[in-house]
Amino acid sequence: MIWLKRGLIGLLGLAVIAIIGFNLFKTQIAERAFQRAIDQNAGVDRSAALPDGLHVYLCGTGSPMPDATRAGPCLGVLAGDRAYVFDVGSGGTRNLGAMGFPLAKLDTVYLTHLHSDHIDGLGELLTLGWIGGNRAEPMPVRGPTGTEGVVNGFNAAYRLDSTYRIAHHGTEVANPNGFGGAPDEITIPAGPGGQLVVFEDDDLKITAIRVDHAPIDPAFGYRIDYKDRSISISGDTIYQPRFVAASEGVDLMLHEALSKGMVQTIGAALEERGLRNQATIFEDILDYHTDPEEAAKAAQEAGVDHLVYYHIVPQLPVKLLETVFLGDSKSIFDGKITVGEDGMIFTLPAGSDKIVKSKS
Repeated sequence: MIWLKRGLIGLLGLAVIAIIGFNLFKTQIAERAFQRAIDQNAGVDRSAALPDGLHVYLCGTGSPMPDATRAGPCLGVLAGDRAYVFDVGSGGTRNLGAMGFPLAKLDTVYLTHLHSDHIDGLGELLTLGWIGGNRAEPMPVRGPTGTEGVVNGFNAAYRLDSTYRIAHHGTEVANPNGFGGAPDEITIPAGPGGQLVVFEDDDLKITAIRVDHAPIDPAFGYRIDYKDRSISISGDTIYQPRFVAASEGVDLMLHEALSKGMVQTIGAALEERGLRNQATIFEDILDYHTDPEEAAKAAQEAGVDHLVYYHIVPQLPVKLLETVFLGDSKSIFDGKITVGEDGMIFTLPAGSDKIVKSKS
């Protein structure tokens, strides 16, 4: 018993010494930690250490509904050494920076459709891509009909700001010729296929796919093939056989998901409290989104290996709610399912069938 008391007294003494030591040297400790963070991150291209292949950055897995843990819809994609962003919801650009996505390498922004939550971070992305990437020409922004008006509007909104940055940093840092976005509208020819190859070279092919998000028309999903790896991105849509067909055999499917049962429960509560306008919105959004179980059906029919949900509705403030959100998805799709979270990175090395998930 005596040895136990002595041991406890000894441990207490060590704890007191540690606390005193920390308080005496906490400034030096903090400065050293700050310097270590600078050494590891400032000016370091963290993507350079990634293997050749496809890499998907979940920079925004949320929706228009307020969610402190999820930015608006945003996906960063690296195909070899080429960088792309698909949609740029509010907060997505800052997540990309925190995740180590190489904005200086950003080649093109692709938009699935022009709902506000998919474009409201575009001005920030174009500005950081311009200055951080030392661009000498505007950023290509490709999307459905209407993209030109949206991009020109952001250019107009940020033009005055650009003059401040040019005046402050000089033209070598802020090249006036690189400011803003250059819109390019994609038109998919009519026909049952509903898809169009919008970029192709020896290693990389990007295909736009018409999906169904009526009354928003046109709306696109995308398929990206790099060497022997592939992903598909649904954008906002109901269950869409064209998207299923275009996604056949992809390694990773990223699909929007709205739990209709959970949304109906919220709508009913709003109705009971006399909030008819809000309740109507919750009724209306049911008919142009995909339930997690329907997305699982799409993944199963397409024969994909891994299904990732994003554009998640409603908010899932605790992880326990994922079980309710998924419903019977795991019994419908026999591959791997992930409920996406901001900061997740999926690595698909070329020449392999592996899909490695990490969190920045």
